[in-house]
Amino acid sequence: MINIKDILQSFTNEKQEELILYLEKKNKRADTKNIQLVKLLIAENLSSKEICLKLYQKDNKPALHALRKRLFQSIIDFTANSNLKEENSIDMQLIKFIISARVFLKKGQFTIGYKILEKAEITAKEHQLFTILNEIYHSKIQYSYAIPSLNIDEIIINFKENQQQLLLEEKMNIAYAKIRKALQDVQHQHKIIDIKAMIENVLEDHQINISSSFSFKPLYQILQITNISSAQNFDYWNIESFLLETYELMKNHKSKEKQLFYHIEIIYLIANTLFRNKKFTQSLKYLDLMHDHMQQQKSKYFKEYNPKYKLLLALNHNYSGNQEKAIDLLIPFTNQKNIDIIAQLDIYLSLIVFYSQRKELKKAQNLFSEFYHTDKYYIEKAGIEWTIKKNIIEILLQIDLGNIDIVESRILSFKRAYFKHLKSINQKKVITFIKLVEIYYKNPEIITSNDFEDKVETSFNWIGKEKEDIFMMSFFAWLKAKMTKQDMYLVTIDFMKT
Repeated sequence: MINIKDILQSFTNEKQEELILYLEKKNKRADTKNIQLVKLLIAENLSSKEICLKLYQKDNKPALHALRKRLFQSIIDFTANSNLKEENSIDMQLIKFIISARVFLKKGQFTIGYKILEKAEITAKEHQLFTILNEIYHSKIQYSYAIPSLNIDEIIINFKENQQQLLLEEKMNIAYAKIRKALQDVQHQHKIIDIKAMIENVLEDHQINISSSFSFKPLYQILQITNISSAQNFDYWNIESFLLETYELMKNHKSKEKQLFYHIEIIYLIANTLFRNKKFTQSLKYLDLMHDHMQQQKSKYFKEYNPKYKLLLALNHNYSGNQEKAIDLLIPFTNQKNIDIIAQLDIYLSLIVFYSQRKELKKAQNLFSEFYHTDKYYIEKAGIEWTIKKNIIEILLQIDLGNIDIVESRILSFKRAYFKHLKSINQKKVITFIKLVEIYYKNPEIITSNDFEDKVETSFNWIGKEKEDIFMMSFFAWLKAKMTKQDMYLVTIDFMKT
């Protein structure tokens, strides 16, 4: 059974209110209980029996089942109608054109039918809607015999060229699905694979070569796959040039204004990669560009992207020395509901780090108490990289708070859960770091000794400040601050200077 409560909770407060208004207009009887059910599901965590008692004053499961079924259908209708008014309006308008054209063509009114198809073809080409174009050319070819002046060979050429674009988009979609499935297996099942080789093999199997002839969506999918692979391996340095070069192909793409969602997402991926590589000025430049695009088309995607935008903006400010501004940017989101779960988790974790860096440990601890789910839950929601970061941050926070008993169990759990995975993706630095942290918390007096300093220097195989991931360096800054008895935030900022 589909969980209606999950659907309702995925709606913003505004969408929930719109749904209730929609139901009020739709209801023909005063005793309809669908609105009551919506309010109960939104506001309370009740069992089916408890809902029955509130609605019917008795345990009437058949009536509740029928009511849920009707409400689900209403939610589907409401969602479809809302989307028809918004982003899918062009698609639906073109489908109406095609249906109308076919009605006229069947009635023998060929000139009218063809004029409608040609109007639809122009718009579909502008938006690179290859599936719809396929239907338009199908109808044009089918009735081409009726208008002698038409050049059927030209229509067939257009049809075949469009089929090639449609096939390319479908091949990319299949490759994208296979790669995302393999990456999910890495996250959820801790499978050991060579991610880069896997991506190359899948693209080669489907004969996909990156080209400026790609439509916007496949280019976005390739960049997103590359970004996910880098996140899995904590390696953003090696993809930066690829992202920037690919974006150069896309900046002047003929459909960039028609594919605003993908365009914003691509700019965000670039800004995030530049941040991870400690290129804050460049990252902020792309964030400005992202903000400009978020305001296009009457700020259509502004609300959706604002949490991600503000978070990345805050991270750039924090690691370039403007921590007060970074915290001010994120605090409003701690009381905000109905935002994307991944953005919310990232915002909380970032604020915990900011507070820890400025020694406001109680604030950090209070925020960390919001992470009350299991690691399995967080891996499913935010991925294994995020979950590993969360666990490391908790270990360091508990040490700073002096909760030594908790530290030992957390380190033991971390070793059992993640050492094998970290070895599989060649992240020995994280393993080494945890081992050094363990030595320190067991023997805190040795942290300033020459022996410990020598051990730290020989334990890490650094690849240089420019290439080292910012979060890995941020963790090491915590250890360095303990060794030198300096302020952790100042040590962190010093590390960021490449």
